[in-house]
Amino acid sequence: MNERSSSNQVNSMSVWLAEGQSSQRDMLKSLQALKAQTPTPFTIIASHRQNRPEILEIADKVYYEPSKQSIASDEQSAPQKALPRWQFVLEHAKQNNVKVILTGRNGIDYEAQRKVFDTAGIRLLTGATSVAALQTIDDKFAFMQQCQAHDIPVATAWRFDNTNELEALLAKHGDQPLCVKPVSGIFAQGFWRLDTGKAATEQYDSFEHLYFTDNKKISTAQFINAYTNSQMVKERPIPMLLMPYLAGQEYSIDVVCENGEVLAAITRHKKGKVQHIGYDSAVMEVVIPLIKAFGCDGIVSVQTKADSDGQHRVLEINSRPSGGIGYTAHSGVDLTQVGFGYWLGLTDKPKLADIVKKITPCQMRAVTTSVKIETEE
Repeated sequence: MNERSSSNQVNSMSVWLAEGQSSQRDMLKSLQALKAQTPTPFTIIASHRQNRPEILEIADKVYYEPSKQSIASDEQSAPQKALPRWQFVLEHAKQNNVKVILTGRNGIDYEAQRKVFDTAGIRLLTGATSVAALQTIDDKFAFMQQCQAHDIPVATAWRFDNTNELEALLAKHGDQPLCVKPVSGIFAQGFWRLDTGKAATEQYDSFEHLYFTDNKKISTAQFINAYTNSQMVKERPIPMLLMPYLAGQEYSIDVVCENGEVLAAITRHKKGKVQHIGYDSAVMEVVIPLIKAFGCDGIVSVQTKADSDGQHRVLEINSRPSGGIGYTAHSGVDLTQVGFGYWLGLTDKPKLADIVKKITPCQMRAVTTSVKIETEE
């Protein structure tokens, strides 16, 4: 049975955090703190495809989401029991009087079924309010084009799907520092800086990118050779982007939003290992119209980077909470609590101007810790 309950108490309403990328545990801890602060009872539900006790132990009630493997197994033995993830969650959500669901990493699947969640009285948080918006956010080239259409400063990009297109682009734009990254991806997967422009006079060591992988540098010739001869790319084509490399300060912005309106936000940037947390108005001048243009809804994260003139340019929107959403609590404003307090009806609708006044700028350093887990027999 894909269910485990740590409490027999049935509360009047529930909130559900589905499988996320990297912030599910921190958000569950914030919700438990919110629950302790309010007289209104609610149950905190979490779900995941895998047995992740270090995450799920924070919830009041736990479900294990169907995985592709489990669905395939069910189809062989009992096809009538095979449920899509969204339907599995919906049925259990109705049983538990869930009022709010944060979908985590599978937002598009849920978003396609928004009407049935609305009919069930469930506030669905996918990062936007349409499949088209989520697909555009996920496609970094389409995302750039829509930003340009709305006059939002955005990092320029040129798409390539093969070596000939890449070499043509390099011939045209190679007089400046450039970088590459996939059209779709997370966690900087596939991002590399190239030794073009001024860097071409100091070509990157061909071995350096293997030794210092965190530097994300690779010689242009080495990248072209690897891309051209990649068996992985031949079997599964990966659309890529060639982009000017922006050398300015990068920012991560956590945003609580509703139908394109920013309700609360906290900006942070990293210097060395130290995170600087606060509210940078210059960065938010780019973020606020961006959230409106894409109709963002829920808790999302935005990345920006400054160009050589100091202009903040949008890199991407992640249609889900960032891995650092828990850091916001150090500023005196816990964005998880701000958002869910409102969506659960525990607080009034947040106003950005009021939230900004409560933010205390601070610095913090992330540390690695450990959690003992008990294996299931």
